[in-house]
Amino acid sequence: MNIQPLLPRSLSHEFIAHLDDDVLLIGMRSLLPFEVRSLASRSAEESAHAIRAMVTQGGGQLEVALWTLVMEARRHGKDMARMEEVRSLLVGARRTNTAVQRTLDGMWSELESLPSSSFASGVEDIVVTILEDQDANYLDMARFGSSLIEDGMGILTTCFAEHSFFLSLALARQEGRSFTVYSQETRPYLQGAHLTSPALAEMGYDHRLITDGMSAHVVSSGKVGIYMTASDNATRTGWVVNKVGTLASAIVCARYGVPYYAFSTGFDERFSSLEDFAVEYRSGDEVKACQGMRTTVDDVQAIYPAFDIVPPDLVAGIVTRGGIVK
Repeated sequence: MNIQPLLPRSLSHEFIAHLDDDVLLIGMRSLLPFEVRSLASRSAEESAHAIRAMVTQGGGQLEVALWTLVMEARRHGKDMARMEEVRSLLVGARRTNTAVQRTLDGMWSELESLPSSSFASGVEDIVVTILEDQDANYLDMARFGSSLIEDGMGILTTCFAEHSFFLSLALARQEGRSFTVYSQETRPYLQGAHLTSPALAEMGYDHRLITDGMSAHVVSSGKVGIYMTASDNATRTGWVVNKVGTLASAIVCARYGVPYYAFSTGFDERFSSLEDFAVEYRSGDEVKACQGMRTTVDDVQAIYPAFDIVPPDLVAGIVTRGGIVK
């Protein structure tokens, strides 16, 4: 099944990342919804910088990493020393989301076995197969996710919940169910305002944009029946890592009996608990501005923990390809 018609443009493969000859064009989520533009990357160093600079994030990070491998293979052929350097750059760009490392680790032996004469085309074939499987994974998860959405339900979300969330909404609508999505703005980068809400509007879904401080009011007033997010990392034992703000809303939802479900494309088997997981701290200067405009004076000291770690007792289930893990 082709999932692209069920997704907003910001989640299309063409927008997220695609090669134009030997140049990788990365969709600049950071400019949406006001401008649709791509950033040209000509090396793994430039791709890694784009990821660190939040040009793309979430699922976009993996697609950029995969097409960067193809670009580098076209430029350098089967130079495994360079490919290992590329791998290190891409994995290290933002370590909290471990999908890049898990995917590259899983494909590396196959990549190493490719003949030199057809190395670049072989890498591209591997990448296309992975992306096709990812789309199937998203759809499998969405079938379980949509089953959680009841007719007339209010759905709270944080940040940009990506493919499986939007596919869950699409499948629920196809089955005749209505819903209202409450999307938190997600400061300081405002992914909820810049990405989620415009995508909901594009797809014609009933939605309300709320500030980050409004989730307790909305949940306590009975408007929300389920809380759904993506996850940047998750374990089989129920721990979830997602954008900062997720934990606060999970606590609120637990207080008012609203279940929290997170989508996961794959568990990180290195962790049984994420309690001691190293959360990415970005520059506090990013908290002191919004859309390039300063919101306070330079002397103010700020911190920016980019992710929350949500413990299992606040998680009703993790939506996976194989079902809902509780």
